[in-house]
Amino acid sequence: MVRSVKVTVRLFAGLRERAGADRVELELPNDARARDVLSAMGLEPGQCIVALDREYAEADEPIRPTHEVALIPPVSGGAPDVIRLVEVTEQPLDPAVVLEAVRDPRAGAVVLFEGVTRDVEALDYEAYVEMATSKLEQIAREVADKHGLWGVAVIHRVGRVPLSEPSVLVAASGAHRGETFSGARELIDRAKAEAPIWKVELTPEGPQRVEGALPEWPS
Repeated sequence: MVRSVKVTVRLFAGLRERAGADRVELELPNDARARDVLSAMGLEPGQCIVALDREYAEADEPIRPTHEVALIPPVSGGAPDVIRLVEVTEQPLDPAVVLEAVRDPRAGAVVLFEGVTRDVEALDYEAYVEMATSKLEQIAREVADKHGLWGVAVIHRVGRVPLSEPSVLVAASGAHRGETFSGARELIDRAKAEAPIWKVELTPEGPQRVEGALPEWPS
């Protein structure tokens, strides 16, 4: 026998107007998660956010009979900017910073990529910082729009980056893992190919400049 839980869901704004009431009763499986409230209401992730006890809930957060459950439609102020963090810096990089930047209560997936120094004692990075920052922002916005991401972040380090330390961090959040993985991969691939950032490997034989192809020339 499948057990179920009954919950009262508070509605606001357009949801309240469409339902003709400020709350509805739902019967959900006993192991229901926040995303199941959206499904039961015929809503897709991203259309609304589930709140439990007046706090935004993660998609897989369990629903308890004691919870005060509410559906939060988009607010009048608009959604936060999807470009959460873009930076070129000389400081060591902290993965926790970019992960926190892209977290979003609408997201069911968060992806982090770390590009780290390997095989050599260190890498020296040089950048046209102002242009690199602008280009990374452009790439981040285009990738976010293409893959429907909720948040993206990219930080690139310049100066000397020792062995095993990250030189670049990319993070993305989205409704599902497929588009989030794809978006994060495209973001790092394009950042490496298009941002004016150069590196020199520090080897026992001396410094070795690493060169790739020129970025595509605008027509």
